[in-house]
Amino acid sequence: MDINQLEVFVTVARERSFSRAGEALGRTQPAVSQAIQRLEQDIGERLFDRSSKDGTLTPAGEVLIEHARHILNLKKAAVDAVHELRDLKAGKVTVSANEHTVFYLLPVIARFREQHPEIKVEVQRGVASRIPEQITAREVELGVISFEPDDTSLQAISVRTDELVLILSPSHPLAGRDEVSINELGEESFVAHNAPSPYRRQVLEAFAERKTPLNIVVELPSLEA
Repeated sequence: MDINQLEVFVTVARERSFSRAGEALGRTQPAVSQAIQRLEQDIGERLFDRSSKDGTLTPAGEVLIEHARHILNLKKAAVDAVHELRDLKAGKVTVSANEHTVFYLLPVIARFREQHPEIKVEVQRGVASRIPEQITAREVELGVISFEPDDTSLQAISVRTDELVLILSPSHPLAGRDEVSINELGEESFVAHNAPSPYRRQVLEAFAERKTPLNIVVELPSLEA
């Protein structure tokens, strides 16, 4: 039993005629009859009363017709849902972002919702280093990260730029300077995020290239901390 057989069955029951059903489906009457015969063989029951000329259903046909209509309605709903998602009329988009980039998403989501009010946006908090893997594993549709992913199968689009800055106490001797060299920071103490990240790696590499010690005295589990 397949969808095509059920479509023929429902059409014959609606048209109450094999020939009219063939016209409605763009098929010959013998093709319609063969489809019904194969369906009856699969079911193991007669579906139409052959002694009747108006396509009367048998008791087995009466039972099957409701299920067949339900299946065809589900098929239509499934196709419509896919088309709506393709046309951005309905559905859900799941986005993964780490604790740093998630703060930049709200205005973007607001603009997206204005253009596509029927699309639900779900934002998951993820670890930056794993977000590309989430996309390739189809756990999420989009990811927001602060670095170019190594996976060449992914497409990355720059939506905004950011810069690394030195954060100091207003009373620190270096505060107020427009520029500070890395070499000047070798004697300073730093507070850092303890999770591996491209930002952390970039800072470590910059200090290492200049052979300047990076004295991290406190490591915190989150940017908020």
